[in-house]
Amino acid sequence: MLDTAAAMFAAKGYDGTSIRSITGAVGMLPGSIYYHFPSKEDLLLAVYRKGVAQFEEAIDAALAHSNGEPWQVLEAACAAHLSILLNGGPYARIVSPEFVRSFPPAMVPMLNAERDRYERHFEKLIAALPLNPATDRWLFKVALFGSLNWSQTWYRQGRYTPADLAAAFIAILRGRGHGDAGEM
Repeated sequence: MLDTAAAMFAAKGYDGTSIRSITGAVGMLPGSIYYHFPSKEDLLLAVYRKGVAQFEEAIDAALAHSNGEPWQVLEAACAAHLSILLNGGPYARIVSPEFVRSFPPAMVPMLNAERDRYERHFEKLIAALPLNPATDRWLFKVALFGSLNWSQTWYRQGRYTPADLAAAFIAILRGRGHGDAGEM
């Protein structure tokens, strides 16, 4: 049911998706969904949470295989984030900041709490970086997420992989340029 709801929310938006269309697609009577979710908003929140969990699982897997050097660990987390974000799946679209703006305003605080919980993973990684003491780590984080999340708008498969982009973004933030496109 969550996968179907995610696909419909991603394709038609929150307002364009009805409980009836979701239940019809999964072969359920419209009233039966309320046994699982008290409201359409609760269903959307469950979809959003599953989307955030996909990002967290990808990052956990990447970090389990990283070597422990802070910049490489952050790069691995960024590559994992990008691999989920750029796969084009409905959950990635629903979790994107642009899509969240279309949700009912009353839901935004709950969704922001989920986003903030996810971002704490990155805050810990950024805290471990050997940055200049004058560096504002919060601004570093928002610059990084701006780069990562905006890529969903312009990315096209074929030229760069998510790992290539992660390496380039981290190189730029480290002040090492972005590398020669021929090297990527």
